[in-house]
Amino acid sequence: MTESVEFIALLKKRDDSAFNQLLELYQHMVYNSILNIVQHEQDAEDLSQEVFIRIFKSIDSFRGDAKLSTWIYRITYTTALEWERKKKAGKAINYFKNLIGINEQKDSIASFDHPGVSIENKEMARALFKALSQLPEQQRIAFLLIKSEGLSYQQASEIMNKSIKSLEGLIQRAKENLKLQLNNFYKNN
Repeated sequence: MTESVEFIALLKKRDDSAFNQLLELYQHMVYNSILNIVQHEQDAEDLSQEVFIRIFKSIDSFRGDAKLSTWIYRITYTTALEWERKKKAGKAINYFKNLIGINEQKDSIASFDHPGVSIENKEMARALFKALSQLPEQQRIAFLLIKSEGLSYQQASEIMNKSIKSLEGLIQRAKENLKLQLNNFYKNN
């Protein structure tokens, strides 16, 4: 139903029940996808709301070239990555302000907070998420879409606008980089 022309037409007419259905169907996917990137529940909740606001505002631009779910994934990952870039830029600015004495606040290190990880596994999960966060953006997104979200290479290629061959290369390099980083973690622990 969500991919039907009728449903999309209802969304474009700003039909409340259609948007409620869209929210019901995709809220967990959006939240979990964002949580994989930002690794903090409150930020993931806030960004999930931002994603649905963007969907509401831009549904008229949905042309149907891709599946609706693919379009939503693109908005989700774009929103999370934009937030991440702004956060990194803010940290860099605060760092330089601290260096020259303009800002007295210390930049606090964000705590690892992922609800799907049991207490016993927090240390390993922290190492994995840290290693993931250090991957180049395209490798990380490809890896998360395929390995964490469980999407097919075809679905991920549509979301990322990349060929399947290109995705295979990204996944291979991501695995190599993760193996290297996680080997260092296990050697030190």
